[in-house]
Parts: sequence; structure tokens; C-alpha cells
Amino acid sequence: MAGSVVRHKPIVVTGAGVVCAIGNCKGQVAEALRSCRSGISTVEYLDTSHKEFPVGEVRMTNTEMRAAAGIAPGEVANRSSLMAVIAAGEALAQAGLACIPEGVRVGLVTGTTVGGMDMSERHYRSFKDSDEHAAYIATHDCGSTNELIADRFPGLEMVTTVSTACSSAANAVMLGANLIDAGMADVMVVGGTECLTRFHLNGFKSLMILDREPCRPFDISRAGLNLGEGAAYLVIETEESARRRGVPVVCRLSGWGNACDAFHQTATSADGEGAYLSMKAALESAGLQPSDIDYINAHGTSTPNNDESEAVAVERLFAGCMPAISSTKSYTGHTTSASGAIESVICLLALEGGFMPANLNLTQPLDRGIRPVMPDAAGNAPSANLKNILCNSFGFGGNDSSLIFSRFDD
Repeated sequence: MAGSVVRHKPIVVTGAGVVCAIGNCKGQVAEALRSCRSGISTVEYLDTSHKEFPVGEVRMTNTEMRAAAGIAPGEVANRSSLMAVIAAGEALAQAGLACIPEGVRVGLVTGTTVGGMDMSERHYRSFKDSDEHAAYIATHDCGSTNELIADRFPGLEMVTTVSTACSSAANAVMLGANLIDAGMADVMVVGGTECLTRFHLNGFKSLMILDREPCRPFDISRAGLNLGEGAAYLVIETEESARRRGVPVVCRLSGWGNACDAFHQTATSADGEGAYLSMKAALESAGLQPSDIDYINAHGTSTPNNDESEAVAVERLFAGCMPAISSTKSYTGHTTSASGAIESVICLLALEGGFMPANLNLTQPLDRGIRPVMPDAAGNAPSANLKNILCNSFGFGGNDSSLIFSRFDD
């Protein structure tokens, strides 16, 4: 990979927000990561009979979310949009954009697949005979759910939705960066949101990839994933824009890449071709070598297929300079379309806090060259001086995306 060059304007992150199973803001999430505390537990908020599958739920009812988001009880909003408003609001506040000023072109890109499914399945039996909940019909699809989010933040000049399964939020980040690079926006609010639904849980159950125990990414005994929910957003802009607005920079979004191996509708290829190509493209975009990566936040779903395939791809690309690696889905569950954004925020927290999230529940790692991060002797996340982090998000159909976040040295 000698001779790699940066092909885009310098993009920086100036704000971030998150809500997930281990916290309702960045501070809570960072504390849980540092103390190696998982948020995966028995189903509490989702109305389902399948209590046998542990999940990573946001610890708020919809009523509590409405209060946190400032949305009135009678106003139409589904759980995906409620979580998104909380996370995006935190990101915009940090970036100094709680009120978007005139003259700053700000856009929104949200990755989601479930959209408003939660309210559709709750009320669909009444849609035929009553108009009481009919307003939720229009919020079912992903685009309409994103419009609900956009309505809470006046001043957004463009709103776009991405739905590529589990790489949705990562692709939302990439699309936002490309729009800025093309001069179509000054600032982009990018991320994803996904709530748990019965359709969601039952669908993954039908694929026979849910574990009845807490998931064990990269462990030989891994038996499947735990589903999760949550939302996260980043505010990104050019370095020049951040200086002009006078806001602090969190880190750089130094590179990104996407590839599709189109191997199977749900499975990843044995040789990890799509993952390899997306990581390689991200490195080239950032002008970095494999040896420059200090830590990989893996897609790491804990399914037999994904973890083996991803390990093969990582081993292939980083042979001789293997970075530390872990999957934070052992904390949050697999938040599907939101995972790329939630794990991006986790990467930012690791960069800022100088630590590497540990890979929980690991007892016997895969016989590969990867080195999963383990808790330190005190049971906490190990400290680390991190400069470049690679974040992987791989979707059904082989739509694979990788992002690189780098420390900002002014």
C-alpha cells in the first residue's frame, strides 16, 4: 500500500452524541466502557414473549424519552426517532449548533432500517377500524422516521436517509463526508438510529443467529449475537469550517471506504473479501499504512460466520503489524443499522480518554493472529496512547464499510 494519498478535504468531528444500552449520553457510555460494564440483560422494554434472548436496551421508556427529547405526549414520534433526537441534540450542542445560524449549510444523514416498525406493530390491528393511531402509518418507513428527526432541528438544508442494513450508519457518515468534500454542505449531522421491535427480534431468530447467553465475540465458543438498540450522531465539517466557526475539534475523520462482495444475502465470505477491501480503501483514503492503526473496533457480531471472516480479513491486511482489536457489541448488543454510529462515538471516546474498550466474555480466542483487548488486572479497560482507530461495520448482502478516526494534533 505504498504511495497512498488522501483524496478528500480534511474532515473533522466537532460534536458527538449517543444513547445505547450502556448510557444515555457520552459521559455514561465512557464510564461503562472504562469499567467494562455490559448493558446486555433480560428483555424489559420490548413487548415480546421471547424473554429467553438477552438484549441491549436503552434504559428508558418512550415516555421518559419524550421528556428527555422535549417532545409532547401527543406528538407523533416512534422510538427510533426519539432516541435519535436525544443523540443528535447532544452532538449539535457540543458542536455549537443547538440553534443553527443562517448562512451555515447544515444537512442530516440518518442510517436506519427498522424506522417506525415499533409503532406499526403496536397499532396495526387498529388501523383498519380506527383513525386513533393512523398518524403512525406515515412514520413507518425509514425516510419518514428521519423526517421526524429533522423536524426537531430547524435550519437543516438537506435530509437524506441511508438503509444498507448493519452498515447504514457508517455509510451515513461516509455520505455526509462526501457531500462536504463535494462542496454541497458546510456541516453534516451524520449517524443512525434503530429501536428493537418484535419483527426485528423474530427475524434474527429465524436466521438462527441469536444467542441465549451474553455474546462472546471472537471466542471459539461463540454461538450468536445479542440484539441491541440505540442512536448516535456525529457533527462533521472541514477543518477550515471549524476554525471559522471557532469550535473545538474532537478528532479527525481521516478516512473511509466501502466495498460489496455480494457473496450471500446474509453471510460473509470465508476469505473476508468485502471486509478486506473496505478496510484497504479506508486506509488509502486516509493516506495511512496498516502499521499506523493502533486499534480496530471490529464489527464482531459474535456469530460463527462473521468473526471468522473478519479475523481472516484483518489478518490478511495487517499481517506483521497486527493492531489491538475488540468488539464493543459485548456491551451494547448488535444495534444493527445504528451500530456504525454508536461504535464511532465509542472510538472517539477511546481516542479522547486514552483507553481501549475490552472484549468482554472472552475465554478462548480464535486461533488467528488477532489480539482481542482484555480487561486489565483491575478489571478495567486498559490505558493506551491511541492515534488512529479503524471502525468496521458490515451489512447483509456484503455491504461493508470502514471508517478511520484520528487524533487531532493542531
